[in-house]
Amino acid sequence: MKPKLRNSMRCGQPVAVLCAAVLCGCALGPDFVRPAPPDSQRYTPEPQAAATIAADGLTQRFEPGTTLLADWWRLFKSAPLDETVRRALANNPTLQASEARLRQSQEELRAGDGVFYPQVGAGFGGERARSAPIQQGSAAPGTLFSLVTASANVSYVLDVFGGERRTVEGLGAQVQVQRYTARAAYLTLSANVVNTCIARAAYAAQIHATEELIALETEQLRSAEVQVRSGTVPYANVLSQRSLIAANQALLAPLRQKISQADHLLMLLQGVAPDQIPPPEIELASLTLPLDLPLSLPSELVRQRPDILAAEAQLHVASANVGVATAAQYPSFTLNATYGAAGSSLGNLASPAGRFWSVGPSLLAPLFRGGSLQAQRQAAVDAYDVQQANYRQTVLAAFAQVADALKALEHDAQALQAQVDARRAAGEALQLLQATYRAGLVAYVDVLTADVQYHTAAIAYLQALAQRHQDTVALFVALGGGWWNAPDAASIIKARDEAGEGRTP
Repeated sequence: MKPKLRNSMRCGQPVAVLCAAVLCGCALGPDFVRPAPPDSQRYTPEPQAAATIAADGLTQRFEPGTTLLADWWRLFKSAPLDETVRRALANNPTLQASEARLRQSQEELRAGDGVFYPQVGAGFGGERARSAPIQQGSAAPGTLFSLVTASANVSYVLDVFGGERRTVEGLGAQVQVQRYTARAAYLTLSANVVNTCIARAAYAAQIHATEELIALETEQLRSAEVQVRSGTVPYANVLSQRSLIAANQALLAPLRQKISQADHLLMLLQGVAPDQIPPPEIELASLTLPLDLPLSLPSELVRQRPDILAAEAQLHVASANVGVATAAQYPSFTLNATYGAAGSSLGNLASPAGRFWSVGPSLLAPLFRGGSLQAQRQAAVDAYDVQQANYRQTVLAAFAQVADALKALEHDAQALQAQVDARRAAGEALQLLQATYRAGLVAYVDVLTADVQYHTAAIAYLQALAQRHQDTVALFVALGGGWWNAPDAASIIKARDEAGEGRTP
């Protein structure tokens, strides 16, 4: 719910504003309230299916309430994959920069907290000077003199209208922005590494399948050449077989190029040069497909996804800025005290005649600024509206991503099972046609057509299998990556609460 952004104070209307404000220490502007979670119960118009169909012998089940592990990539049960992700999380420069920005925002918060303490300073000076009485209208001659001063001063800002408190509140919210931005960078990095490893394994599997088919076709070529020499088949059969082998060999170079690109991307994500470590050798068949998939409610998702929490923190920053701009329209108060001593030399600094001191409050009131203060406050209100719209958009986009991932897994299972059936049928047809061709019952062109169909079905199967794995990754990412189940999650949540997120300042 949008708080009322009005020119008011928490302690009441500005009757006898100075005395009342000093006594109760009011904070102008709206108090931030976390947006209420949605009351939606599902992500799609129709009820969510409990499981996908069985595809390639495996069924994925959607389990509400199942814990989403922070290291979800371990569910694929691949040691090389785990090592690649670990290295990326340790060395990736983008993630390191995000973590450094978090530390920077934490230090800025600590610096901002200093306004709540007295500011103490000390000064010492010495000078040799000549006076010019003519500057005061006197005809007396000038004189030379020495002056040594030593002083200490204390000042304390009376945060009567809460402008400083709102500023520090905004700094605390900015820490949360950077904290969840770092979490989002962590999640994005791990997902990119896993997806790239899966894609690389799929390319390698396609190369292996193509090479196996080329080896089979080479055997067929030798058989055709023998038949040509015996005069039982025309030479055109040999030419057709050579053309088919060359066409399949031409498919290998683009696949190898894709593997090279995947290797280079993995090195980039791991923060190392391409020649420093070997690429991970992961077989697609070695990856275990996670079967029990977690499914959070929409009301839980908005408290879990890092991008939503970062957008919420940005909304908190904008809310605090409204309070800062509102307080700027009111007077500011400072208590000052100074004590010191002056003398013509260090030896007479202790003389009672040279002692001086002052103590008292100061007030600075903005009487006329040409409407700039009102415009600045209205700009802060408009910025709050922008962040509120951005928050709603982020939530809607998150829901759409979860819905896409859920539907993709259902359709992936259907597509994969269709490819399993197509590959099996194409393999059986190829074996049958090869046998009947050797018996002289079919034309050689029928064998060539069956070869192409089997190769196409085999590649399509591998692509569908890889897509099923990658859409599983997409679901883990769309649900927030499980960072709240990490060992350090308790300290993160504690730090968030200490920074004032979701509570009235």
